[in-house]
Amino acid sequence: MRYIDRLISAIDTAVTERPAAVIAAFLLLTVVAAGGVGSISTSAGADQFTQDIPAQQALDSIDEDFESSIGGEETAAQLIFRGDNVLSRPALIRVLETQDRLESRSGLRVESTSSHAAAVARELDPSATTPAAQRDAVAEATSAELRAAITDADATGALAGQLSTEYNPTAQQAGAAIVGVSYNLPGSASSGTVADLQTQSVDVVDGVPGNVAGENAILFGDGILQNEITALLSDTAIVVFPAALVLILGFLLLAYRDPIDMALGLTALVISIVWTFGFMGYAGIPFSDSLVTVFPLLVAVGIDFGIHIINRYREERLEGASIADSMQITTDQLFVAFLLVTITTVFSFVANLISPFDPNRDFGLVAAVGISSTLLVFGVFLPAAKVLADEWRAKLPIPGFGKTPLGTGGTRLKGLLKTGVTISRVAPVVVVALFLITGAAAGAYGTGVDTEFSEEAFFPDQSRLDAYSQLPDPLAPTDYTFLKVLTIFEEDFEQDFIGSVTLYIDQSVRDDDSLEQISRATENPPDSFETTDDRRAQATSVVTVIQEESARNPQFRQTVAANDRLGTNVPDRNVDAVYDELLDSSAGPQARGYLAEDRGSARIDYTIKPGVEDEQAVSDVRQLAERTPLEAVPTGDLVVNDAVIDLLLDSAVRTLIAAFILTAVFLTLSYRYLERRAVYGLINLVPVLVTVGLLVGTMRLFDIPLTPINAPILSVSIGLGVDYTVHFMHRFVDEYKAGDGIYSALDVTIGGTGGALTGSMLTTVTGLGVLWLAVIPLIQDFGLLLALGVFYAYVCSIFLVPSLVIVWDRFGGKVGLPLKAAIERE
Repeated sequence: MRYIDRLISAIDTAVTERPAAVIAAFLLLTVVAAGGVGSISTSAGADQFTQDIPAQQALDSIDEDFESSIGGEETAAQLIFRGDNVLSRPALIRVLETQDRLESRSGLRVESTSSHAAAVARELDPSATTPAAQRDAVAEATSAELRAAITDADATGALAGQLSTEYNPTAQQAGAAIVGVSYNLPGSASSGTVADLQTQSVDVVDGVPGNVAGENAILFGDGILQNEITALLSDTAIVVFPAALVLILGFLLLAYRDPIDMALGLTALVISIVWTFGFMGYAGIPFSDSLVTVFPLLVAVGIDFGIHIINRYREERLEGASIADSMQITTDQLFVAFLLVTITTVFSFVANLISPFDPNRDFGLVAAVGISSTLLVFGVFLPAAKVLADEWRAKLPIPGFGKTPLGTGGTRLKGLLKTGVTISRVAPVVVVALFLITGAAAGAYGTGVDTEFSEEAFFPDQSRLDAYSQLPDPLAPTDYTFLKVLTIFEEDFEQDFIGSVTLYIDQSVRDDDSLEQISRATENPPDSFETTDDRRAQATSVVTVIQEESARNPQFRQTVAANDRLGTNVPDRNVDAVYDELLDSSAGPQARGYLAEDRGSARIDYTIKPGVEDEQAVSDVRQLAERTPLEAVPTGDLVVNDAVIDLLLDSAVRTLIAAFILTAVFLTLSYRYLERRAVYGLINLVPVLVTVGLLVGTMRLFDIPLTPINAPILSVSIGLGVDYTVHFMHRFVDEYKAGDGIYSALDVTIGGTGGALTGSMLTTVTGLGVLWLAVIPLIQDFGLLLALGVFYAYVCSIFLVPSLVIVWDRFGGKVGLPLKAAIERE
């Protein structure tokens, strides 16, 4: 006896003779798995996909080395004030009062704050060094003194960059201003600690008279951003999971038409989910955006298996077989199909282990464990529970409900399902050719699919949030400040939230020629960079800070001139002494943003021309890094995002190829072992290739870009597509062996397995389709693609496979692979 036969025999014995013991064992394992569920952490947002990218590592170094950063330094935040005029006396006092409360609250660990209001106050009273003293200086000044102080502060450049672009220096009016907030935290501080401190800071800001946090005083930092990204994940789960359960319950009721069978199916579903999430907890895998889709996937596959088990069992019961015999026939036939489906689906998931993105690798591993758990639960536990339930039902006065399988009798569904068999009798070659041409054309069209990656992509647009805000608690989403901040930066400050491209100078800048080399890195800029009147790149670096301070500080100007042998206004000797004086000057805070504390690194920010494509700007800064003699790494969010996009398509294609090769090899070997003919595996793969082609074409047609979240869709579509074709082919081969010809076998298959496939498709598409309700747009798109992939696989199995079988039956003999001889050879 073959190993597979021994395995199925053991399952038959356990399920039919000791169902109670089987159920007890599964429940015990579920209790153990539940212990890991509580250990699951969360990980969300764009940072999950950028950890191993050199540009991101350079960005992290900037966050660590400099006191201000372009990456949203964890220990810094920005406080945006808005109003009719942020330069009015009441607004200046309100800003300084807010600064005073932030710095005075020791538990907040706010090291310093900076603002336009403080700059004005220093012009009024140079000895006012604290926000409280500065507040008093503004409050006590006359109107004339205040106007003069604002004019003087503007003349020194102290207001530049802190006021919104519509600032009118003549009228001394501006509608918005940015206040910098810096926290003093040890390097070991966790992101959770930073988020807590920034959240507490929001409460302090809200307590200042005149402030309304989130409206006219918006504090935003990396900690708050991470909190909001995590909240997006929670809000998505809160909306999606209940919606999935409600819709699935409705379809299960339609498919099972029996409350007891429905309860058994739901119990099996819960067990498989608990096992999967318990594994995540024990393995230390965080719950992320990518893993939101695992729940609907497990639901989809579990329901598929459950419907097949119950449907096939009912077919045998209608023929008059006993409970034990019916279930034995069911498991004998379906467990092999389940095993094939599970292994091929696992291959489609584990193919993602070669992805360069950690979340995708986690998705592949967790989904593979989940589908394996689903096989055991629905292949062993559910049959045992069904046997035990029907035995009790036979002994107790429990009425029977739905007893007939889907797609049987003279139902409209059976008539619809037989369409595929009917057209296979008339024009099978035409059907096969039509599907193959359509799939190939769609696949070719889909090669132009776009790619996308950015932090903003994880956030929905405001209109969607407004719609969800009408839902009752706890379904109503969080009030996100990210979108407000993004709009303010773009509209009030004309700043792209992504910022400029940057060169991270990863070497000591203490040599005599260091500043000259930094200056030369702005010469002959590429066309995508903004330029100055002297045809240099419009950039900011420690060199520009030196030159600006030299222009307004006579004493510092003398220091620069004394150490500028070439006469370029760039010191080329004693640079350490120049740094010391610079850092002690009023420009010190700005200089610390471009010069590391140990002077072992520096950075140069380049301004990009409006309208320049991101790809062009990134390409230019990369070329600039290559040609400069400095040890320079191009970075910035634009560069990081572009690096992720470069990896996206490569990752998707590689995982698709890996999944296809693994699936093809396994199916051909399996059918060679089980049915003595490897060609059945190839027949299974033809509809899958058509499904993949249709799916890729749909992505481009619907303008759905390839993103890190949906990157696994191509490999996953192979696993989901094989599910339908394997069930169909496995049942067909069995019926052809025992039946009266190929069309008779197709009729029986389409009536029995076709009905189960229909029920499975409806519940799966619904379960995956509810991801469209997700708050996170990327998950919406993934849910739509998964649902479409399942629907395409179903259509191919119902309408393409019958014609494919007929075509092979007619022409396979000419190439030495006749279908009938292959089946009869068993």
